[in-house]
Amino acid sequence: MRLVRESDSILSDWRDRALRFEGEIGKVVLGQARVIRLLTIATFARGHVLLEGDVGVGKTTLLRALARAIGGSFERIEGTIDLMPADLIYHAHLGEDGKPRIDPGPLLKQGEDLSVFFFNEINRARPQVHSLLLRLMAERSVSAFNREYHFPHVQVFADRNRVEREETFELPAAARDRFLMEVQVGTPADDAARRSLVFDPRFHNVDVLLRDVEAGVLEPEALETVARIIQIGIHASPTLEAYVLALWDAVRAPQEHGIAVDGVDMGRFIQGGASPRGLSYLVRAARVRAWLEGRDMIVPEDVRAVFPEVMAHRIFVDPVYELRRERLVGELIAGVFARVPAP
Repeated sequence: MRLVRESDSILSDWRDRALRFEGEIGKVVLGQARVIRLLTIATFARGHVLLEGDVGVGKTTLLRALARAIGGSFERIEGTIDLMPADLIYHAHLGEDGKPRIDPGPLLKQGEDLSVFFFNEINRARPQVHSLLLRLMAERSVSAFNREYHFPHVQVFADRNRVEREETFELPAAARDRFLMEVQVGTPADDAARRSLVFDPRFHNVDVLLRDVEAGVLEPEALETVARIIQIGIHASPTLEAYVLALWDAVRAPQEHGIAVDGVDMGRFIQGGASPRGLSYLVRAARVRAWLEGRDMIVPEDVRAVFPEVMAHRIFVDPVYELRRERLVGELIAGVFARVPAP
């Protein structure tokens, strides 16, 4: 009983800290409350995130603010057509004395203190680079110089340019499945936020702006422990478990559940549904969402709130529908919610 009370106290204290964390990011990233909440969920679920959005909507500012508020070290790399796996690990150059030097690359520079690693325009990088990133995401380690380097606190964020298609490489299914979420970052809809971003000089210098974010609101070393306590302390009823499994069945076989999407042959639409790992990620994210809402039990709203971001990129469609994927999968998920009764 004492252990339960201590766990409840930890969850309560950290919930207050998580809400303060959201508030700090919200000081400098306007009109993105839902995106900030999703990134908070991913942080406490200890999952990696792929961001999508147009150029200039503030993805990098968002991640820099998040990294500052989390604490620990932040590194980034730009995806380019000529980037090779070794470029993430070391930097070879000539020193001032004319002799060759090898310095740590962005992955090794901060060592075990690395907290947030941002891969900008990941789809411009070659598949070999994706393979290295996949290992980092799956195992939080890389091999270099005949030894293993471990990054116990690292969380990977990447963004994908969805406008330009030249000199890009589509992420393989295995790499996409390692991301807990794919999150869309759009232009703020709120008029006041849009006006401030355009006309307020405070938002024109990101380096100065980020000083307004309190550093180290969270402790990277403690996040793994807190994440485990959340998963143990937030419960799912048998009814909720049945609901999640019913959603899974409907996604995998929508035609059998009477789900239709306009202009789509439902018999060939779905080539593969979510994996068990995807469903476990869904439940993990739903538990964190319930905790942030002040509950110790998952309700259907928690599942539905994170379902598109956790599940959409795990639904594989027939290639003929791939170019319309975002809209069609969104309509499929809406149909699943409409057809599967919530408890």
